Amino acid sequence: MNALMATLGILGVSASGPLVSATLAGTTVGALAIAFWRNAIAAVVMGAPELVRRPASFTRIDRRALMFSGIAGVSLALHFICFFYSLALTSVAASTALVCLQSAWIAIIQLFRGTRHSWHVLAGLGVSFLGVVAITGFDLGSSPQALWGDVLAILGGVLAGVYTLAGSKARESMTTGAYTGVCYSFCALVVLVLALFAGQPLTGFEFNGWLGILAITVAAQLLGHTSLNFLVGHMSALVVSMLVLLEIPGAAVLAAVFLHEVLPAGTYAGLALILVGLAIVIVGQRGTHKPLSEAPLD
Repeated sequence: MNALMATLGILGVSASGPLVSATLAGTTVGALAIAFWRNAIAAVVMGAPELVRRPASFTRIDRRALMFSGIAGVSLALHFICFFYSLALTSVAASTALVCLQSAWIAIIQLFRGTRHSWHVLAGLGVSFLGVVAITGFDLGSSPQALWGDVLAILGGVLAGVYTLAGSKARESMTTGAYTGVCYSFCALVVLVLALFAGQPLTGFEFNGWLGILAITVAAQLLGHTSLNFLVGHMSALVVSMLVLLEIPGAAVLAAVFLHEVLPAGTYAGLALILVGLAIVIVGQRGTHKPLSEAPLD
């Protein structure tokens, strides 16, 4: 089951960058509208069946689980905003690579919380950050706009790390359906407030705009994020975030094929360094986590 969910998750999140980039460039849909609708729709699709089938999974949510679900939802909302605006400023491949550094940020957050990492983790982080320097260096040479896109993507990666860590805590006592329903609802609410404050419309789009939103919701949210949210209840947050690394080549290939993106050779070298460095991290994490079962309901 874990292998299947991992495959669906990687395929889904790999499509996120290219789909969002194409929707933002080819329609009147804005970044906040994409973030709102993909989470609002997914909250209903995931939460409603769980509520009907197992209402106790919601009524028995304690304060701790609700708090971590809220932290995850707010972090996810801010992550989406950073990532989407990054896609408008830099390439899909560079933005996706820097956002996928979430596993490095998770390791750093754990380090500050007292976790003692092996040399594999420290060495892997060093190699990964060399990849970041390579990508941002080449983008600095191409345009200041691309560099700002890189900065937003890095911030989005930090927020994704917080989202994954908080989600792993919430999933200790919540089913996948309950957690995703609550987390996505928090996320949609935050984005709704931001959209109203910014005056960005959430409706009134052309057919292709709604089609883009639907495609992003099904592929990236329902298949991608939800599959990964299932996995954080069965393996460590760091390992799950490492699986997201496969999004980097996946998104780069899709962007090259469908969006005709051509990247400097140095950017590909940076992508390779990030993959190698974070692969070292996951090797050092083997055997350090006891899987959890799906949260039980008495």
